[in-house]
Amino acid sequence: MSTDLIKDALSLIPYGFYSITSRSGDEVNAMVANWVMQASFTPRLVAIGLQKKAYTHSLIATGGQFAVNIFRKEDVEAIKPFTKGRAKNPDKMTTATYTPAPATGCPILAGAAAYVECRVVQLIDVGGDHDILVGEVVGGDVLKPGAVTDTLTLPDLGWSYAG
Repeated sequence: MSTDLIKDALSLIPYGFYSITSRSGDEVNAMVANWVMQASFTPRLVAIGLQKKAYTHSLIATGGQFAVNIFRKEDVEAIKPFTKGRAKNPDKMTTATYTPAPATGCPILAGAAAYVECRVVQLIDVGGDHDILVGEVVGGDVLKPGAVTDTLTLPDLGWSYAG
């Protein structure tokens, strides 16, 4: 444990590891995220903590749509190319293999086990370095069936994004 007990406590919250894809016009992007959860049954809503300075933030704000790509532990190599931001890897989407999602056209990345497509309901400025993005699920599919325990998480990578 460190001397920052709050950070230590927050680090014990388990997080999945996903790729959020976005589209605005012809521009597309993919980034990784872990603060993702379902927030409502009716309508089906997803909430994401989205860093304000992320390139994807601007695409979602203007395009009004996004997709959450869900990966299995065994497919960790498929998500790794999207761990670097646009500034460090500006050409990542030119080499990425993906198909446009049926409802939104957002990229569904090769290797994803499942995805949900969303239309933005709200982008909420909560006064921190991340905004809360709320999207209504308008589509989705399971591409590689499996159990929730097969889903890739930050602890599987030995990473943490908390505190």
